[in-house]
Amino acid sequence: MYDVEFIPSGRTQVPSGNGAKPSSAALREAFRGCADFEYRRLRAGAPGAGVFVCWLDGLISGADAAESVLRPLCDPRRCAASDENALISAILSGGVYCPSAAERQDLGELCDDLTHGRCVLVFDGVRRALSFDVRSSAVRAVGEPTLEKSLKGGKDTFVETLRMNTALLRRHAATPRLKITESTLGRSSRTRIALLFVDGAADPGFVRELAARLDAADIDSAVSLGALEDVLADRPRSPFPQLLHTERPDRLARYLLDGRVGLLVDGLPIALVLPVTFADFMKVTGDGSMNYLVAGTLTVLRYAALVLGMYLPALYAAVASFHQEMIPTRLLLSIIEAKKDVPFSTSAEMLGMLFAFALLQEAGLRLPNPVGDTVSIIGALIVGQSAVEARVVSPIAIIVVAVSGIACYTMPSQDMGSAVRLCRTLLLLAGIFAGLYGVGLASCLIVTHLSSIESFGVNYCAPLGGGRGGGLLRMLPRPPLGPKEGREG
Repeated sequence: MYDVEFIPSGRTQVPSGNGAKPSSAALREAFRGCADFEYRRLRAGAPGAGVFVCWLDGLISGADAAESVLRPLCDPRRCAASDENALISAILSGGVYCPSAAERQDLGELCDDLTHGRCVLVFDGVRRALSFDVRSSAVRAVGEPTLEKSLKGGKDTFVETLRMNTALLRRHAATPRLKITESTLGRSSRTRIALLFVDGAADPGFVRELAARLDAADIDSAVSLGALEDVLADRPRSPFPQLLHTERPDRLARYLLDGRVGLLVDGLPIALVLPVTFADFMKVTGDGSMNYLVAGTLTVLRYAALVLGMYLPALYAAVASFHQEMIPTRLLLSIIEAKKDVPFSTSAEMLGMLFAFALLQEAGLRLPNPVGDTVSIIGALIVGQSAVEARVVSPIAIIVVAVSGIACYTMPSQDMGSAVRLCRTLLLLAGIFAGLYGVGLASCLIVTHLSSIESFGVNYCAPLGGGRGGGLLRMLPRPPLGPKEGREG
């Protein structure tokens, strides 16, 4: 039978930064009702010294704690002392084998250490405590990227452990100028967040502003990226992403060396990069490994796919409903023949097909891989072919929606792809109600909105905005440096 004990709502179960002195009784009270909280009393140093060892089961390595902390602590030749203060001094001066040891005099800091996988020693006689890093190494192994495929780049990806992620980043940016500062965010979650930048490359004012925003963030939980985006984004209600996500350490290292700032969240295998622009979401890490002509061609292809995916359904609905004279005669006759027995209008066809396409996409993402593939095949072949044969929709509507959907899938960023699909729906509605005039007006509103977004003082439309020339060329990969330029650089 479960022995469940509830904490009154008016009490704080885990204190944080309240200045209370650490003690074994205070720790047991803070973790009352936590089945994984364990503690034991040891005889070490002076006779009768009250030394309590506390830890959370599963977060620490029992073998490391026993060998590097408990065993030398109970050895009178290493930790002999006359009182608790002398014992603490002996431990800090090398009495135990653990390489990471810190003294704590605040109960809130001690609770944070326990919840982040540290073993603590509490000395009730002097109300002092010591914290040792003996975190468990039972974490997910480093694997290959799943969202950002790598052809010629690194094959490692971030995991859910913050310290392992910083180690992966150090391997790609092996410079002491890479600075890593850590803090906690979230009143309840107490999530550790690492702010990363390269000294001399990043703007100091931007780094200070970002740190100030994180310190001023008053949120209850920071276990998801959405909570950070609400705090850091200048326009959180905009559908366009304003923080770049990456799971590849080599990509994050490249951005940091270029002067950007990164964020790593403990428990999430994804890094955040800022400030960013619209052009950053259209770049692929593999472009730097290709010939610049090939990479430039692929970049132009991605922008063409962006325009095609956004505007094709809207242009087809607008032209077919209001501007039939713009369609070539033979194509118009083919469309009329295909729609002869279809009972729905062009507008209803396009809206219905986009809705069905979104359902198939969502089903393919949420279901397991074998089942998701089966649903996609059934939806594309059986349902689509049956709808055409039953004269429910015309073949041209299926072709338009399919081409638009494939074009949206070429977006390197899933967040940008979602924003493009939302804009596609808005443009389609504008084309249905006002034809090409509505599409033009909606396009002006989208461009105006994009121009008004700033990411920490950087215009979202850069390098097209800002009054500098050659913006289109600067959106393409940089040509290779010649031998003379390379030597001079």
